[in-house]
Amino acid sequence: MLSLGNLPTTDVMREADLNSHMHPFTDHDALGTDDLRVITSASGVFIGDSDGNQILDGMAGLWCVNVGYGRSEIGEAAARQMAQLPYYNTFFKTTHPPVIALSEKLRVLTPDGINKFMFGTSGSDSNDTVIRLARTYWAGRGKPSKTVMISRHNAYHGSSMASASLGGMAFMHAQGGLPIPDVHHIGQPYWFDEGGDMDPAEFGLMRARELEAAIDQIGEDRVAAFIAEPIQGAGGVIVPPETYWPEIQRICDERDILLVADEVICGFGRLGTWFGSDHFNIRPDMIAMAKGLSSGYLPIGGVGLTDDVYEGVSQMGEFAHGYTYSGHPVSAAAAIANLDILEREGIVERVRSHTAPVFAEKFAALGDHPLVGEAVTCGLLGKLELVPDAKSGSRRRFENSGTVGGLCRDNCFANNLVMRAVRDSMVCSPPLIIKDDEIDALVERAWKALDLTAAAVAGQMA
Repeated sequence: MLSLGNLPTTDVMREADLNSHMHPFTDHDALGTDDLRVITSASGVFIGDSDGNQILDGMAGLWCVNVGYGRSEIGEAAARQMAQLPYYNTFFKTTHPPVIALSEKLRVLTPDGINKFMFGTSGSDSNDTVIRLARTYWAGRGKPSKTVMISRHNAYHGSSMASASLGGMAFMHAQGGLPIPDVHHIGQPYWFDEGGDMDPAEFGLMRARELEAAIDQIGEDRVAAFIAEPIQGAGGVIVPPETYWPEIQRICDERDILLVADEVICGFGRLGTWFGSDHFNIRPDMIAMAKGLSSGYLPIGGVGLTDDVYEGVSQMGEFAHGYTYSGHPVSAAAAIANLDILEREGIVERVRSHTAPVFAEKFAALGDHPLVGEAVTCGLLGKLELVPDAKSGSRRRFENSGTVGGLCRDNCFANNLVMRAVRDSMVCSPPLIIKDDEIDALVERAWKALDLTAAAVAGQMA
C-alpha cells in the first residue's frame, strides 16, 4: 500500500499505478511503466517529478493553474474553511458565507449583465447545466420547442454525456452513444487548416454565417442556443478571424438565440482580460466557467447567467437540477482566495500590458523554425502549426496526422518542458505569473524539441 509519507522509488509507484489506477483519455493497452511520469511537487511555473527533474509547465496543469503553484494563501483559506464548515449543501433553502461571497465577487468580475451564478465542480457539469438552463428558459418564455443546442465541430465542452455531445470531437462521439439528441454542429473558424485560398476575414464571415444557415435549416422556433469557446482550447488554440465573433453576435441577436460563451479556458485572465468575452466584445447570455476560477487548487465550476435567463427559468417553478457539491464551502473559499490574488497582484492587467506582448514577441521566433508553418499567440495562449514544407509557405499537413505532434510533445517533456500536441499542432498555456526569463526558457526548450523532432522526421524519410 502506497504511503504519502516517505515515497517509494519511481518504479514502485509506476507499478502501483498500473495495478490500480485508470487514467482519463488514455490508451491503457499502450500504457507501460516507462510512460508514466510521477509528479510530486510544484512551485511557480515548475512541476517536479519523482526523479528530481524540474519541468517548466507550459500548460498550467490543464489550462488552469493561472496564479501558479505553491500559493500557500489558497491552502490556508481552504484549511480555515474546513475547520469552520467543511461541507454543507445549498439545496432546500440553505446557503453559507463562502458561496454568497463568491457569487457577489463574480457579479463584479464577469461580463456586463451576468448577475446570477449556479455552481458545480467542473467545466463538464457547467455545460450540462447550460443545456438544462437554456431549455428551461425557453419553456418559461412560452417556447418549449426551442431545445436544439448548436455548437462547432472540434469544439471541446467537457466529457460527460451531455457536455461531450455539445463538443464536436468525433473520436469522443464514437464511444458511448454520443451525441445525445437535439445537438447540432457547424464548422469551426480554423483558417490555417480549413481556409484554403480564402482571405481570413472572408473565411471568418463564412464560418459565422453557417450558424444562420443552421438556424434556417433547423427552424428558429427549435433552436435554443449557440455555445462556443471564445478561443478553442483543446481543439488546438484556434483563434478566430476578427470578423467571426461580431457576426456571431449579430446572428444571435437578430434570430432570438441565446449566446453561451464557454469561458472554462479563456476565463480569469488567460487573454489579458477577465474573460474571453471581454477580449472579443461578446455579450453572452450565459457563461460556463471552471479551471481558472480556483486555479485548479480545488474542483469548482459554475454558470453565470443574465437576469433575463434567470427570470425565464424561474417561471417554471422549481429548477430540478444541481449537484451534491454545488457551491461547496471549501472550494468556494479557495476560489475567493484565488481571485483575491489575481486582483491584489494585478495579474490580469500585467498579462495584458506586459506578459502577453513579451510572450507574443518571443514565441513568434519559433515561427522561423523549418518545421513551423505558423506561430500564433493570443494573451497567454500559444500554438505552433507543424508542417513538412514550412519554407514554401504551404499549409499542407503531414501524413498520419498526430504522429509528428506526438513526437514533438515527447521531445518537449524530455527537455523539461510541458507542451501539448493536438494532432500536429503544439499548444501551450503557461501560468499567468510566468516571468520574462521563464518565457525565454520555454522558447529555448521548445526550439530544441523542434530540432529533435525535425531530425527524427528527416531520419524517417531518408
